[in-house]
Amino acid sequence: MKLKKITVCSIVLIFCCIGISAQSNNKILNYQQHDNRIIHFGFCLGLNAMDYTVTPSLAHYQTDSLTANVSKLSPGFHIQAVAAMRMTDRIELRFLPGVAFGSRQLMFYRHNELFDDKQQLESSYIELPILLKYKSTRVNNMRGFLVGGINPRFDLAKTYREEDEIYMDLSLADLCYEVGGGFDFYFPYFKLTFEIRGSWGMFDVLKRRATPHPEFQNAIDKLRSSVYLFSIYIE
Repeated sequence: MKLKKITVCSIVLIFCCIGISAQSNNKILNYQQHDNRIIHFGFCLGLNAMDYTVTPSLAHYQTDSLTANVSKLSPGFHIQAVAAMRMTDRIELRFLPGVAFGSRQLMFYRHNELFDDKQQLESSYIELPILLKYKSTRVNNMRGFLVGGINPRFDLAKTYREEDEIYMDLSLADLCYEVGGGFDFYFPYFKLTFEIRGSWGMFDVLKRRATPHPEFQNAIDKLRSSVYLFSIYIE
């Protein structure tokens, strides 16, 4: 929840900066033809932090007192292609197919004492985000924007590894909703974009299966993924 609040605060800060920048003098506008293109392409590189929203199983807790939580967030990275279509002067439809890699570590506690810290769940996602981008008025060679949409996500990593004492498994598919914002900067021959975006899964991704230690998955009622992304685009 803290990262979600940071994401929202960052978006508000972006548009405060846009308001201040609007008071500056006009400059020569770079790359003006970009805003008039119906379709354009680009690519994206970025860093991410993957997290889970854990809903504990109350029935299991009453008998076993085992609870789960995510430990510190670990950095991952993502790569995306960009295909964008201009719909109006302010609205753009964006398709961002790509891959994302990262991991989360689930910590299990019994009676408030650490029980297990070996459940390192790795993810290798194929992502297909479809987003709407709402752009502010261009101020010289910069503009702010908000983005939002959905992201069908497919996790190709095999998590269950009994030989490594990992007894958790994740579903292949998930559907996420995404919200974010950022800045576009116009240069003579390209546009550089910085974006912060949050992605929150709609479904329980914990895959139930027979394991030698079922207490880990039994301690969790629902496990929903979340990913926080910082992206740099060149278009």
